[in-house]
Amino acid sequence: MSYTPMIQQYLAIKAQYQDAFLFFRLGDFYELFFDDALKASKELEIALTSRNGGKDEYIPMCGVPYHAVKQYIKVLIDKGYKIAICEQMEDPKLAKGMVKREVIQMITPGTIMEDDSLQPKRNNYLAAISSFPDESFALAFSDLTTGEVKVTVVNGWDGVLQELDANDVRELVAASDFPQDSRMILNEQMNLTLSEEDETKIPEALQHLSAGIDQDKLLTALGRLLSYLTTTQKRSLDHLQQASVYHVQEYMMIDPHSRRNLELTQTNRGKKTYGSLLWLLDDVKTAMGGRRLKQWIEKPLLDQDKITTRLDAVDALKTHLLERETLRDALNGVYDLERLVGRVSFGNVNPREVVQLKRSLDQIPAIKKTLAAIPAPALQDYAQEMDPCESVRALIEQAIVDDPPFTTSDGGMIRAGYDETLDRYRDASKNGKRWIAELEAREREETGIKSLKIGYNRVFGYYIEVSRPNLKLIPEGRYERRQTLSNAERFITPELKEKERVILEAEEKRVGLEFQLFGDVRLKIKNEAARLQQLARLVSALDVLQSFASVSDANNYIRPDFSNDRTVAIKDSRHPVIEKVMKNGFFVANDIQMDQSCDMLLITGPNMGGKSTYMRQAALTAIMAQSGCFVPADSACLPIYDQIFTRIGAADDLVSGQSTFMVEMDEAKYALTHATQNSLILLDEIGRGTSTYDGIAIAQAIVEYIHDHIAAKTFFSTHYHELTFLDKKLKRLKNVHVGAMEENGNVVFLHKVLKGQADKSYGIHVAKLAGLPDPLIARADAILQELEAEKQTAPAEAREAVVQATAATEVDEPAQLAFFNEPEGTDMKKPAKKEQKVLRELEKIDLMTMTPMDAMNKLYNLQRALKH
Repeated sequence: MSYTPMIQQYLAIKAQYQDAFLFFRLGDFYELFFDDALKASKELEIALTSRNGGKDEYIPMCGVPYHAVKQYIKVLIDKGYKIAICEQMEDPKLAKGMVKREVIQMITPGTIMEDDSLQPKRNNYLAAISSFPDESFALAFSDLTTGEVKVTVVNGWDGVLQELDANDVRELVAASDFPQDSRMILNEQMNLTLSEEDETKIPEALQHLSAGIDQDKLLTALGRLLSYLTTTQKRSLDHLQQASVYHVQEYMMIDPHSRRNLELTQTNRGKKTYGSLLWLLDDVKTAMGGRRLKQWIEKPLLDQDKITTRLDAVDALKTHLLERETLRDALNGVYDLERLVGRVSFGNVNPREVVQLKRSLDQIPAIKKTLAAIPAPALQDYAQEMDPCESVRALIEQAIVDDPPFTTSDGGMIRAGYDETLDRYRDASKNGKRWIAELEAREREETGIKSLKIGYNRVFGYYIEVSRPNLKLIPEGRYERRQTLSNAERFITPELKEKERVILEAEEKRVGLEFQLFGDVRLKIKNEAARLQQLARLVSALDVLQSFASVSDANNYIRPDFSNDRTVAIKDSRHPVIEKVMKNGFFVANDIQMDQSCDMLLITGPNMGGKSTYMRQAALTAIMAQSGCFVPADSACLPIYDQIFTRIGAADDLVSGQSTFMVEMDEAKYALTHATQNSLILLDEIGRGTSTYDGIAIAQAIVEYIHDHIAAKTFFSTHYHELTFLDKKLKRLKNVHVGAMEENGNVVFLHKVLKGQADKSYGIHVAKLAGLPDPLIARADAILQELEAEKQTAPAEAREAVVQATAATEVDEPAQLAFFNEPEGTDMKKPAKKEQKVLRELEKIDLMTMTPMDAMNKLYNLQRALKH
């Protein structure tokens, strides 16, 4: 098939960008052809047409207007596609033959620079990966919008997934031979856009970004990343910062499942920020502070000195309320410095954004002065390190007007007095227009035509317009006829044309010179990018610290302490998010106590009683503390956890063909194979996805394995009351339960965590609360009574087998009934001393003046006194 020259040009360019939509510029439209057109018309919901491609063949075509292209690009980027922008490189009117075209930029999910496609408080990371025979991987990350570049090495595929998830990566660059099964996991489970780049040598122009890195693994991943950016962006990347090396061992490791289970940055239901830990702690005043806050939450620190430095700053800001409010007011005037510097360096900044940069710098002296007034070394360091970049601020103030236009096309952004030549052009233009106005007045006076006017259009330039009834008043030979209208005539004079030439020449030169001067200002700012980026880092971190202080002050959080012996001692711990969203504003606080003699809490109690809440608040408190924030409690002493693992909730993974139970086992396996003695493990209802005895066996084996082989601090929530005997077998395990009581046939949840085991699960009561039909509830109650009766009347041999197989709670019954039985070798008329003491205590109790909670606690203590 012989295509037209233009279609042949299109196909030649498209061959180089097979994995992207090619936006092919034709006049005022970007056109797409062939398969691109078929797919884009569906994704963008635009009309599909056709075009004669040569001879009699019509090829599919669709297009979008060039002035509205951003909104269409955003749609495609959000869906994970890539776009190659192919522009006309010469004026079609001046071109000889086919207009020259070439791709000027690739836009991908990891390289998007337009604000419409970015979330202000989230980084937009592009990552590159290199794998090695020792099963290690090097990862390089870049946020093109801020210029940030960082690299690390991780061990194992799980480490790769964890880092990609923690950094919210949108696009991953890998070698062309990257394994297909790994591609599927990244694409289907993490929704990543995958790109290929085989070049791993760092481009010569960007060699300086690798200064100080001597690991070949890191250099390989960094080279792949920078080569991809150079190939796709086709413009200066001077704003990229020197690559920083970070080690995953410096931060608390939180795997993707745990991150979602704990709802750190978004909720599981609805995928909204509202209701997450990020939402709770977000009282930042800047977009870059929002991004830094997210980073700190997702990567809590392990270095106690660094944590203490953050806590010292938060403590000082929390205490100095007036200074904190002054600081917050100043931060309110700071725009997104990081992304503004990125846009300046990338060349797509507009005049108004340059003024935003200046207004941001205006606030720095006030911020430094406020920090200097707070006697805290941590904050004094911030004040000293902040460079106000006065030369940049002064340059913008001198060069750019206070209220410039959005675009540079029509000028109007350079301040008067900044450039002498520009001022002359402006004066010529201004005086010329004044001369036109004076000419109009003079002509009206001399001709007597009051309606005479002088106008302008781009086709004819300046003209004198006289209405048809007044034509007879024009002196012979005074004007030269130029254009005839239905109700008027237009004229020119040699003098008017000369002045027009002067005015238009001055106007054209003014606009061109303004554009040039703006470019010079942008270049001078770009040369100071490193200073501005360092300032942005300090301001964003300070913004997070004041946010921590403000949230801590508003919610009565306290400063945590850290233990060296793995002790957990939290007095009146609260779940920070639930407490905040509760309508009645009352949250039942609970103590969390795990000293050196206790590594595991076995938690029993009814559904909806608060077991999962209790577990989650323990984890969130640790994350907040190690991020540098105060915590929701009356006092808190915590170990520094190296990792947090959670298995909470039930969910099928239908895409991977995994049942709820299989997902549960996978997440449990991940915790058991990666946890250390310094980790925190939360396991909720392990074994519920299979038969009762299978579930009990698996749950007990997991508890024993963690206790005997890992010794991590562990919260194990279960409905298997048969497991509560383990506190007698495992010396570092203790039973606790969430309190509940029956009242008029209904269950009342006390949400209080008490020592010992729960007496029952109240499952039928919860079903009743859920609104199941009354006949169904009655039938379930009858069945339960039958089952319990069968259990009590089972033959001794069978009962003993059940006791041994499931570790049933009946083993505790003799001890519980000892009060009512005659102790061996004692006289019934003369109870043992222990029983006598309990009887005396029982006599003193005034039940009518006690709350249900106090009564339960008293009964528990009396029972314990009998047992020990």
